[in-house]
Amino acid sequence: MDTTQSRVAVAGASGLIGTALTRSLAADGHEVVRLVRRAPRGKDEVRWDPKEGYVDTAGLAGCTAVVNLAGAGIGDHRWTDAYKRELRDSRVLGTRALAAAVASLDEPPRVFVNSSAIGYYGDTGPRAVDESAPAGHGFLPELCVEWEDSVAAARDAGVRTVLARNGLVIGREGGAWGRMFPLFKAGLGGRLGDGRQYWSYISLHDEVAALRHLIDTETLSGPFNLTAPDPRTNREITAAMGRVLRRPALLPAPAPALRLVLGEMAGDVLGSQRVLPTRLLDSGFSFTYPAIDEAIRAALR
Repeated sequence: MDTTQSRVAVAGASGLIGTALTRSLAADGHEVVRLVRRAPRGKDEVRWDPKEGYVDTAGLAGCTAVVNLAGAGIGDHRWTDAYKRELRDSRVLGTRALAAAVASLDEPPRVFVNSSAIGYYGDTGPRAVDESAPAGHGFLPELCVEWEDSVAAARDAGVRTVLARNGLVIGREGGAWGRMFPLFKAGLGGRLGDGRQYWSYISLHDEVAALRHLIDTETLSGPFNLTAPDPRTNREITAAMGRVLRRPALLPAPAPALRLVLGEMAGDVLGSQRVLPTRLLDSGFSFTYPAIDEAIRAALR
């Protein structure tokens, strides 16, 4: 954010990205309002119920930005039909509710930043893609398309709307990497499948910096890939984890075993996404940790 103190509402503030973003904003003197599903415990909390489509719009009054990072964890459970509905509803219904709330305000925020994911592109193999690429096929791409379409009310009301397509965020306290670090530290890490699939990662530091850049830059709207500019294969990332942690990384997880354990989700674990942040770079954003080794080291500080 700029030097002017602002009021920013954040949904999903307790997650890996939300915690880091709210901490960064508060450290710079900005007022952060957290959307919560329970009764608010203070003036810095606003009640909402994403599945019921309810948002206490009075609590959003005076906000210059609304950021939606809410959604059930993609890798938290096996993809049963019930959990796929949870993944969909927690994103689509929540986004619709927030977009409608933003659109209804007499003085709407200057920007609505809605989380999305590079799952939008599906399996791209070794081919590099950026924001100009079409959506892929399968559960995650279809979910991302519906998720992004759910911002329509805010966008149609004239609010600058940004779609942050997040890559794999490297952090110790959550997400895929939060589960990987203990395994690699114990010497139990290794490639997944043949390891040739590309992983498009981003350090938590750069993820937060990119979100704040998107909030601040008044000319930016539409989709932005939040990924480092040099995607690496799972095999290369496995080797980097071993180097940085000084542990062997020699225990591969064969593709058949992953499919047995993970079910349908294994297709996305073994799939390849070589995603480039073209629009983010073109907007003037600079990465602090663009390379995989330094991004991993940053997460350990």
